[in-house]
Amino acid sequence: MQGVDVAREPLLTQSQKGFLLHAFTASGAIAGLLSLGAVMNGHIRAGLIWLIVCQLIDGFDGPLARRIDITTHAPQINGHILDLVVDYVTCVVVPVALLVELNMLPDGQELWFAALIIFTGALWFARTDQETEDHWFNGFPAAWNIVVPTLLILDANTSTKQLVILFLCGLSLSKVQFPHIVRVTKFRPLTLSIAFIYFLSLIWLSAQYPDGPSWVKPILVVAPLYIVALSIWKTWFAPTE
Repeated sequence: MQGVDVAREPLLTQSQKGFLLHAFTASGAIAGLLSLGAVMNGHIRAGLIWLIVCQLIDGFDGPLARRIDITTHAPQINGHILDLVVDYVTCVVVPVALLVELNMLPDGQELWFAALIIFTGALWFARTDQETEDHWFNGFPAAWNIVVPTLLILDANTSTKQLVILFLCGLSLSKVQFPHIVRVTKFRPLTLSIAFIYFLSLIWLSAQYPDGPSWVKPILVVAPLYIVALSIWKTWFAPTE
């Protein structure tokens, strides 16, 4: 008796995969809430780790969305708008709340600096020229979910924190081009390698905060300096393609 070939139906349709991916993106806001709740309850390590979970979600949802063509298969939800909403919460609102909750700036200053971050972050997320065709961001992309934990772990002094905040808030409104770590092709192997080492170091130091090994901490300085150098090169010295 000959076997009968039965076509196996996929476990999930492309449309269902699309909606699950939208839910995955939206879950980043929940991770941000858990981060904030942990810090408010005095669990700083847990708060930092949940903020890293937000970064992981943000890092994976974009490539997955492009892979399954989410715009075609789950068009009822605008993935770009959803991503912007979640990113504003996790990249701006939650880190600013951590900045205030952990008293990272002197009394009387923290709310002014927090307001400046919230203000310039909102303007950046509303930019119509956020990203160039070759995947560079115009202006600092309000990545305060990286900046605030880095300043906290490094125990930066007040003047350094003030200067960094003012500098980056100004850059958010500028035309200085910052690389999309994953999508920019120029120097990609080097950029991804540095980003990977930085991210592992951030996880390690966050999990052990405030007792992480001192020899790892310089990595949290070198990696951002590399990004700044790359941005300067792209903005003022890169040949026009």
